[in-house]
Amino acid sequence: MPKVHQHSAGGSSRGRRGRSAFVATSLAEINVVPLVDVMLVLLIIFMVTAPMLQQGLEINLPQSAKSKAVDAQPIYITVPGDFSKTHLVQLGAESIRIEILHERVRQALATKTDKSVFVRADRSASMQDFMTVTDKLKEGGVDMVGVMTQPAVRK
Repeated sequence: MPKVHQHSAGGSSRGRRGRSAFVATSLAEINVVPLVDVMLVLLIIFMVTAPMLQQGLEINLPQSAKSKAVDAQPIYITVPGDFSKTHLVQLGAESIRIEILHERVRQALATKTDKSVFVRADRSASMQDFMTVTDKLKEGGVDMVGVMTQPAVRK
């Protein structure tokens, strides 16, 4: 809305009475350029950081010439190479202690008809580590334990 400004009588002599009103329009537009700049910077930050948000353990799976791709949505248990020191496994994306693995697996399998679990063990994990995890899985009501491997690289 335009604003009306009055001049004082002591200064200029415009008009008959020595003062006049003039109309000044205020700039009521929003400058969207800084907003667009900030949004583009945020977009670039999210595009750069999104691939880094994928969490999980870095493990080296053993290789097998007869491995097949898995089609179902199974439960994955990851046994890291330092399992004998930490006694931690990963159930999906959550690290848990081996002592409570059977109860957590029992809760995860409560609503599923397929009572199978896939174990991804690091190459440096011992067979005893694998068997300790398998015993806890059987204690939790798992019917079948699958072992995840990588396809062998043929030379």
